[in-house]
Formats: sequence, C-alpha cells, structure tokens
Amino acid sequence: MATDIKDTVRAVEAAAVMGLLPARPRLLALGEPTHGEDALLDLRNELFRQLVEQEGYRTIAIESDCVAGLIVDDYVTSGTGTLDDVMERGFSHGWGASEANRELVRWMRAFNVRADNERRPVSDRLRFAGFDAPLEITHAASPRQALTALHGHLAARLDADLLPCTADTLDRLLGADDLWTDPAAMRDPSRSTGQSAEAGQLRLLADDLAALLDQHRPHLLAAASRDDWDRARLYGRTATGLLRYHHWMADTSPARMTWLVGLRDQMMAHNLLALTERGPALVHAHNGHLQRARSSMRMGGAPVEWWSAGALVAAQLGPEYAFVATGLGTIEHQGVQAPPPETVEGLLYALPEDRCVIDAPRLAAALGGTRCAARVSPWFGYAPLDPAHVAGYDGIVFIKDVPRR
Repeated sequence: MATDIKDTVRAVEAAAVMGLLPARPRLLALGEPTHGEDALLDLRNELFRQLVEQEGYRTIAIESDCVAGLIVDDYVTSGTGTLDDVMERGFSHGWGASEANRELVRWMRAFNVRADNERRPVSDRLRFAGFDAPLEITHAASPRQALTALHGHLAARLDADLLPCTADTLDRLLGADDLWTDPAAMRDPSRSTGQSAEAGQLRLLADDLAALLDQHRPHLLAAASRDDWDRARLYGRTATGLLRYHHWMADTSPARMTWLVGLRDQMMAHNLLALTERGPALVHAHNGHLQRARSSMRMGGAPVEWWSAGALVAAQLGPEYAFVATGLGTIEHQGVQAPPPETVEGLLYALPEDRCVIDAPRLAAALGGTRCAARVSPWFGYAPLDPAHVAGYDGIVFIKDVPRR
C-alpha cells in the first residue's frame, strides 16, 4: 500500500495541480485546514501566482468581506489608495494584518502594472475579490452600506417614481448601526433587531430594489460600466442576504444555528458564481467552506450540519468546479503534534516529502478498503481531513510541518 500511495505524489506546483484535472475549471478552489498561518498563505501565493501566469486565471477570491474587498480590487486594478490603508480597511477577520496577504496584494498590483509602468489591458488585468458575507461568527454587519449603495445606484439612473422608497426612508428604518451589530445577539436572539417591524419593511424594500435592478438590466448596463453593474448586484445580494441573516439571528427555533451557518455559505456561493461570470477564478478559504461534502461542526455543544459554498457551487458548475484540500502534519506552536499513523495525515506524514500534491482519488483507491481513523485535534482552530471525504477531493496539498512565523 505504501508504494501505491507514493505513486500519488506530485510536486507542489501549478502544473501538478492542473494535471489532476481533465480541463481547466472555471472555479479552482484551494482549501486550508486552519486560519492565520502565513506558511499556508505563502504556499497559496506561490500556487496562485503560477496559476495566474501559466493558466490565465484573472480573479483571486479569498474568505473575506465581499464589500470591503472592493477597496482591495480598486487598489490592485487602478492603484487607488495606499497599500497600508487597503490592508487596514479592505479585509475582514483580521486578515489585513497578515504579511502573506500583504504580499499577495502587492504582487497583484505589480502584475497589473508592467515593468515599463504600462498598465495591462482591462481584459487582462488581475482582479481581487472577497467572497465572504460581511459577518463574523460573533456578529453580522448592519445592512446599511449595501442597502444604501444599491438604492443610490438605482436612484442615479432611474426615474424616482420607480423606486419603492427614498433614501430618507431607508435611513429611518435602519436606525442606529449598533442595533444590528450587537455581539450579544449571537447567543441571545432577544437582543437581535432582525425580526422587528422595521427589519421586516427593510426586507421587502431590499427585495423590491433588487428586483428593480434586474428588471432594468438592459438600461443599467448601457448607462454605466460592467463593473458598476457587478457592484450593484453585489450590493443587492449582500443587502438581502444580511437582512435574512439578521432575521434568523432573532429566531428562537432549534433550526436557528443551522439557518445561520447555511445562509453564510449560501451568500459565499452566490458571490463565487457571480465571479465566474467574468472568467475563470481562483478561491482560497477554509476546507469546510469549499468541500463538496456536507459540512459539520459543534456550536454551543450541539452538532450543526449544512451545505458549504463549495457544495452549492459544485451542484451548479459540475466539473467546472475543482477543489484541492490542504492537509498538514504538525502545528507544534498550537499543540498539534505528529499525526497518528492510522490517519490520512499520518500516512502522508510518513512520506519523505516536506510538502507535496496528492492525487486524492488515486489515494482513496490505493487505500481501498482500509479504514483510516479520523484524526482528533487538540486545538479547536485546526480541522483535520475527514477520511470519508478524501475521494471527493480533486487533490490534496500536504505540508508536513507548519512553522511559527
């Protein structure tokens, strides 16, 4: 069996990843089993750089606020702002403090401005996107930014009589932003404003504004750039998604947490599908958001299951979606020691390579009827590979040891 497993090993490079796939997918996803480790992000940067240069990918999306990500996209495409400001305001989850993310943005900007200071043609420029919703596990953003931006886009291009409300009406119904962002609402539904009368009116208005955007698509596309149209659609998806999310934050039924985690990944999936409309895209996020299998975790001591963004996208794109998971051996500075030999990571840890690309379907076939044990992490921040999911990966990037940075 060891010889068969060795036959699945490839070098960590774009050509090896593409060699696992029948054709270049429209969306190529690279997962990670833990957040905040720059060693993993450095590897992401290396692979994505090769895939951009060798395979023609022109969008890179990461697990960060989709609206804030517009700030980063403006910088990498046109040089708007400064790198320091972009890293501070253009990322959620604290990702802007990562040196590897900073290097990614720096490189993307350099790619779009050639050595002779000549900008690439618009059709060939590299784009950045956040594809996560504007929310954290502890709270969600106010819908104000997305909702008012959507209204403003329509108000500037359509007759006022067509709009279902004025900007002043939206402002009155939205109220103070801290009503929406109270972190106590995640554990106490009574603290959420998501099922108030005002929130109910806002959901109807957001739905009407999004419908208006779609109804007048020919005129709106002619009246503004494609980028403006794409941003308006993003604002519409985000406004309606956030209002739905806040509604379920205020819910008291047993299905509350299942709805919340499912809605987040649904918003992610909608953003990813929109990105693929402008061409092939690369995406990086946690394995659990990108896998084809049903995702699960324990929240508040109870198990919660939902369909991930990757599963939702795969259901629509089919073979045009590819997912490469990342597995690792140790993160000693987090207490994650060498994996037990009977786990998937343990089998890969025994290979001589410090890092490699694994043909996951061939690995599953090599294991045959061998039942691998599920690895148990002593640290909540790391999610081991699920042996039952390996056959559903297109590949695995394995890193033997993750050093402290």
